Amino acid sequence: MSGIRLDGRVAIVTGAGRSLGRAYARALADAGAGIVVNDVDEASAAAVVAEITAAGGHAVASIGAVGPTETADQLVADAVDAFGRVDVLVSNAGVLRDRVLWKMSDTDFDDVVSSHLRGTFTTARAVATRLRAQGDGGRLILIGSPAGQFGSFGQTNYSAVKAGIVTMARTWSLELARDGITANAVIPTALSPMTATIPAYADLYERFLAGVPIPHEFRHDKALGTPEDVAPLVVWLASAESGEVTGQAIGIGGDRLTLYSHPAILDEQYADGGWSADGIDAAWRSQFAPSAPRSGPPSREGASA
Repeated sequence: MSGIRLDGRVAIVTGAGRSLGRAYARALADAGAGIVVNDVDEASAAAVVAEITAAGGHAVASIGAVGPTETADQLVADAVDAFGRVDVLVSNAGVLRDRVLWKMSDTDFDDVVSSHLRGTFTTARAVATRLRAQGDGGRLILIGSPAGQFGSFGQTNYSAVKAGIVTMARTWSLELARDGITANAVIPTALSPMTATIPAYADLYERFLAGVPIPHEFRHDKALGTPEDVAPLVVWLASAESGEVTGQAIGIGGDRLTLYSHPAILDEQYADGGWSADGIDAAWRSQFAPSAPRSGPPSREGASA
């Protein structure tokens, strides 16, 4: 058992009915937190609540799709009704609608934006409002993805919202600092139902479901492990021990822990009076092109989660 404890704290975990969200909820409960298990599927949420209570923990279910303000307000109300307060939000819920750009419909785009980006916004707003009223700090833990760091073929919608979620964490870390509320993004890489949609990992995921251990080369080189491998980072970010950590994007998966950089200026050049197109072309070829990042993730990067 970890020495980091969350006794007396209360966490809301969205999308906690399966996979990564379930692992977060169970790990937080194992550390002593009371849990509001949110999911759109009532049976899945009830099953996770039953698992937590059977292990001696405390949890209640709150059913609803994130996105609407009403769902966010209900999550906070359910936490307060069950436990008297809220301390931690783990904003995890969302859907996938993968298509290449020219085949992606408005609905494909809007569904992902509504669940991931709007769902994170409305839920974090409701929780932050409650945390500020309570007056003793708190934790916003937002779930990003490597897709939001590097882009991902066929995931215009998902990549955009996951990049936006990291930027929201950085913005909220500034806005909420005086209130003692931290905001961080977790960038998980794990075998999950989302991973199963990636052809390169479909067979690995099926073997994982059958109980075959994940090979070392995937855990180490691809940072690809189980949902339970990701959960300790969420527990740490929810704890008092991480109180000075805010505005960060931290990756975890398999055997790897990663700290992502903030966007940075790589190079710059000046032209008195402004730039012409010819001047930009010359500057690009002579100075900027050698340091321009390649498009896409590093070759060692793991799957999106």
